[in-house]
Amino acid sequence: MNKLQDRVILITGASQGIGAEAARACAEAGATVVLVARHQKKLEKIYDSIVSAGCPEPFAVVFDLLAAEEKEYERLAQAVAEATGGRLNGIIHSAAYFYALSPLEFQTVAEWVNQYRINTVAPMALTRACLPLLQAAPDASVAFIGESHGETPQAYWGGFGASKAALNYLCKVAADEWARFPNLRANVLVPGAVNSPQRMKTHPGESRSARREPSELAPDFVYWMSEDSKGRSGEIVYL
Repeated sequence: MNKLQDRVILITGASQGIGAEAARACAEAGATVVLVARHQKKLEKIYDSIVSAGCPEPFAVVFDLLAAEEKEYERLAQAVAEATGGRLNGIIHSAAYFYALSPLEFQTVAEWVNQYRINTVAPMALTRACLPLLQAAPDASVAFIGESHGETPQAYWGGFGASKAALNYLCKVAADEWARFPNLRANVLVPGAVNSPQRMKTHPGESRSARREPSELAPDFVYWMSEDSKGRSGEIVYL
């Protein structure tokens, strides 16, 4: 039950949905989690739930991925290093930005730019800023939360699907570049139909009973952040 004992795991989008569940799962498995999200009150709620469950006390950072530039990512990585004594064993990139399903003719440049900024650019920027910490760890895992339309284009998914396809590409590039580092790995995890705020937006008429609860993904998050997944990199995994 303590597969992540003494590990430090950073989770973006940690204030709700899949990100919040990933944070709880890692904390319950013994990790010290770094919670990153832009809504302070929601972040505090997840923080309190982890503490009340008797898990290692987490760190909470209010951070706006949509507005962040180079220096902000560098400062975030520095803050993580200072708070954890230079330790970081994993990142779960769960933050996502979605507008609405619509034909391309109704999608705007701003919508595409913002979705790429959160769904693709932010994971690249944060991973790059934290890379020295990950390289210094005996074992480190980076998981990008993907979406099936990143592999299977479909009408109306436009900017969101394209940004997730770019995320898959980013992961495979990172995995290829890190092949010379046996302690590093990167993978894309595709949750599927889960009762999350985003799923409710994309499939408003879908029955809740047709979807899994986010808590059912807990063993997957623990596996991919633990040494059990060592040697697996560059994969797109459907959970």
